[in-house]
Amino acid sequence: MAVIRGNLDRMTGDVGLFGPGSVTWRLHREPILLLGGLRSLYLQALHPRAVAAVMQNSGYRADPWGRLLRTSAYVGAIVWGTTEEVHAAARRVRRLHSRLSAIDPRTGERFRVDEPELLRWVHVAEVESFLTTAARAGVRLTPAEIDGYYTEQLRAAELIGLDPATVPGTAAEVAAYYERMQPDLALTRDSAEAALFLTVPPAPELWGSRVLRLGLNLGPTRWAYTAIAATAVALLPPWARRLYGGLGWPTIDLTADLSARGLRLLIATVMSTLPRRYRVTKASELAMERAAALS
Repeated sequence: MAVIRGNLDRMTGDVGLFGPGSVTWRLHREPILLLGGLRSLYLQALHPRAVAAVMQNSGYRADPWGRLLRTSAYVGAIVWGTTEEVHAAARRVRRLHSRLSAIDPRTGERFRVDEPELLRWVHVAEVESFLTTAARAGVRLTPAEIDGYYTEQLRAAELIGLDPATVPGTAAEVAAYYERMQPDLALTRDSAEAALFLTVPPAPELWGSRVLRLGLNLGPTRWAYTAIAATAVALLPPWARRLYGGLGWPTIDLTADLSARGLRLLIATVMSTLPRRYRVTKASELAMERAAALS
């Protein structure tokens, strides 16, 4: 009966928040968004309270890859899930956030991690990073599609407890928001530690077991990841790079664009050689099947 129920649910045509005509579905089929996710973490870490909340509540040091997978699973559920799956995932995150607090290392003040200011910063940094990374890696988007993505993502912002009217919903609004936020951003000790950890993380335990079993060398993999992390940092806005002690030169932007385009081409080439079932995530495949039920 469970199998029959699952098949029936799959064919309901429930496409969740977005659907096949959305910019969100088009964009999130791009594997290069993994690079965008990494970029967003570097950007989020420049908000003193946001990074303090992570440092004081998260187990990312003990299980960084597990946390990354859980975050990716949440984004995947919001983008590709059924209406029920979307709201269930959001409820879990809101329930978790409601129990957490942290201490501002600058003032000693205790604050809730679900403060609207913090939720808004994390949301904007994430969606802007996804969009900017995709565009700079060669995904063609019109100005209307760019604004459309931001507007669609207001639904995701509302799910985590934000009033959509307080969240930037166009490219111009995002640019103005970043301009307003810059005086409040800084490279703190927490920011520096988080950035270093993102750049040189420990290898997943699974890699270690395979290395021992197969006699492989992690060196090339480590260097490849370091190059990816460097590209993520180079893709940051010039003002964010300067906060990290880097340069805001346009030549760095050009180099980052070329690196991102190269990574996208490499990923596309690798994906094209794989069987179809590996080319997109299982969640997106199921969402496409549900969407097909509508036609």
